[in-house]
Amino acid sequence: MAPIDRHRSLGESAYLTLKDSLIRGALRPGTKLTLRSVAQALEVSTTPARDAITRLIGEGGLVNTGPKTVIVPVLTLPDLEEITAIRLALEGLAAEQAASRVTKEEIDELERLQERINRGLDEGRYSDVLDANRDFHFLIYRRAGMRQLVSIIESQWLRMGPAFNDLYPEFALSRTGVSNHLWALRGLQDRDAAAVRAAVENDIRSGYRRLSALILGNREDTRTG
Repeated sequence: MAPIDRHRSLGESAYLTLKDSLIRGALRPGTKLTLRSVAQALEVSTTPARDAITRLIGEGGLVNTGPKTVIVPVLTLPDLEEITAIRLALEGLAAEQAASRVTKEEIDELERLQERINRGLDEGRYSDVLDANRDFHFLIYRRAGMRQLVSIIESQWLRMGPAFNDLYPEFALSRTGVSNHLWALRGLQDRDAAAVRAAVENDIRSGYRRLSALILGNREDTRTG
């Protein structure tokens, strides 16, 4: 989290900043947040920090565990399955629509973001990878020209963003995400809507396979521990 933009209302800025931190994976599942720690990180008083936390609890991005403490929720397998089904439908649609609208300058920016992802993977800087990954995906989705669609996709990433931390270091070794992104870039360059959609859907499925395996593995460890 970073200090907020003072040009917006403090409550709105606190909410947007904390929400963005969750979407980008800056906070891991299970992270505990207190009202004081959020206020200090955002450099605001407790009132806008409380407003932000309350809104995000209502949206499922945080879970209340006590009078002054909340946590970043840990995904259950049913949660993951439901969110994945929604993401496949909505992000696939956004990617498909973006194919005919994306500009050369935007494709160049996507390539720069992918280079940043590659460097982060090479150097083990997974926070940079997550940050650039978010920008890569949403640059594509915004080109669909459907603001409500992008807003709904953000609501799913609010729950998924923290869990993306668990993709690494396995994804750094396999470069599964890199392959999917390069496929998406090729589709955008060719204006091939079906290829772009397929690449994004495959990226989502790759993440699902990794995260579901971890959830099932943790469940088995609990039974045998």
